[in-house]
Amino acid sequence: MGEIERRIGLIGAGNMAEAITGALIQSGSVDRSLISVTDVSEERGRMFEKRFGIKSGRDNQALFQESDIVILSVKPQILPAVLSGIASSMGPDMVERKCVISIAAGFPIRKLESFLYSPLNEEARKQLPIIRVMPNTPCLVLRGMSVMSGNSNAIPEDIAVTRSILGAMGNVLEMDESFLDVVTAMSGSGPAYVFYMIEAMINAGRTLGLDSEKAILLTLETFKGALALLDQVKESPEDLRRKVTSPGGTTEAAIRCLETNNVKSIFADAIRAARDRSVELSG
Repeated sequence: MGEIERRIGLIGAGNMAEAITGALIQSGSVDRSLISVTDVSEERGRMFEKRFGIKSGRDNQALFQESDIVILSVKPQILPAVLSGIASSMGPDMVERKCVISIAAGFPIRKLESFLYSPLNEEARKQLPIIRVMPNTPCLVLRGMSVMSGNSNAIPEDIAVTRSILGAMGNVLEMDESFLDVVTAMSGSGPAYVFYMIEAMINAGRTLGLDSEKAILLTLETFKGALALLDQVKESPEDLRRKVTSPGGTTEAAIRCLETNNVKSIFADAIRAARDRSVELSG
């Protein structure tokens, strides 16, 4: 058996659910017999069965009742209907403790509670801790950054098991939910900023006469090497940047252009815009 000996049910069989399932099985954290998934698409369910050897179905209510940990991995716009269906299957009392983990962006804990706690009495609510998670797409290659926030009913054991699940896909931080809009703007949307910079460098290389293959290779290897260097030497990005920037050299000319065009300020504005949109979506 794996280190997590609990029944895990995933509602939604999208890319992130696929990443979670694969990471848990690959890491040996959970025995595949303890994992099940539901999805409206029978084709996605069959894919999970074939690839991971787990049980799939379409009955969210049954999966909720059978699981010790329920991971909500559906799109935010679908989540209200999913939560309403689950809530309709619950009475006022809850005997078995269950942990609900939501990875739906822009769906705060208070909204999750408004659905899931509506049929429950006060004691039963304590048996249903809710943990909101903001993962990012590098989780798909086990290099993710996930941030989690638990509600008032989440005890250290709930936080620990959630950390184990997310840790199979990469790094994990625990923060107060008030920071999750900033987290969304930084790490949730962050991979897109990196892809945008890579895209810009490749296009610049093409404009200056490189063929696409060489422009792509030069850009990707430069990013990989720079990140590896940053990780291994344990110096700040600012210090490493200064070491590359010789007075009067080519790098200095490039940095001066970036500074003149206020690129740092533009990045700050972009991240602020993403944060503000996250706040707006959380409603």
